[in-house]
Amino acid sequence: MTLRPFHLAFPVHDLAAARAFYGGVLGCREGRSSARWIDFDLGGHQIVAHLDEAMRPHETSNAVDGHDVPVPHFGVVLTMADWHVLAERVEAAGIAFGIAPYVRFAGEPGEQATMFFRDPSGNALEFKAFADDAMLFATGAEEIAA
Repeated sequence: MTLRPFHLAFPVHDLAAARAFYGGVLGCREGRSSARWIDFDLGGHQIVAHLDEAMRPHETSNAVDGHDVPVPHFGVVLTMADWHVLAERVEAAGIAFGIAPYVRFAGEPGEQATMFFRDPSGNALEFKAFADDAMLFATGAEEIAA
């Protein structure tokens, strides 16, 4: 099966700030736009920032690997090299990490590098990378041996 792009629409309270963050900091190519929304290319996927001046971020989280992971969140699985480059760009832009870059589930199925931060509207984003992309959906030791 060929992987197809997904589409995600999400609220932002300020389109100019979204354009600067997604286009400038994350390097997303901009597509169509209007006075109320902007399409961005996030790793080949279509994300659309829709203006909602009353938008307020969610503050819900779940405990995962000793961290409070924000819910909801979205992002992309990058190559390890691209993940490191993005971590440096986010830090250089002065964006605070909600969960600083680190390796989660070390030595277990699904070991991954991950980081969390928020856009200017408070939407939580996670970017991760696997040393072995085959472990993306790993659930147990039997899959490591496969």
